[in-house]
Amino acid sequence: MQIMEGDLAPTIEAHLDRIAHIQLADTPGRHEPGTGEINYPFLFDHLDSIGYSGWIGCEYIPATTTTEGLDWFKPYRGNVAAAA
Repeated sequence: MQIMEGDLAPTIEAHLDRIAHIQLADTPGRHEPGTGEINYPFLFDHLDSIGYSGWIGCEYIPATTTTEGLDWFKPYRGNVAAAA
């Protein structure tokens, strides 16, 4: 969506009632969040503020190793546990 639309937050908000799954990969390169142009902390906060309760999946190509490619998720681990 970022490549085609370019403005994620308002596009997601405008179609929130039709979205049940968001798939993540940064752009350019389809690497893990935090390696490209998408501001993921803002996006995750925005999803919370508009009441998104669907799934978030990750399908990206790690820029380095698989283990290092999971480092981006560390700040959010507590939020996932709290929401469960």
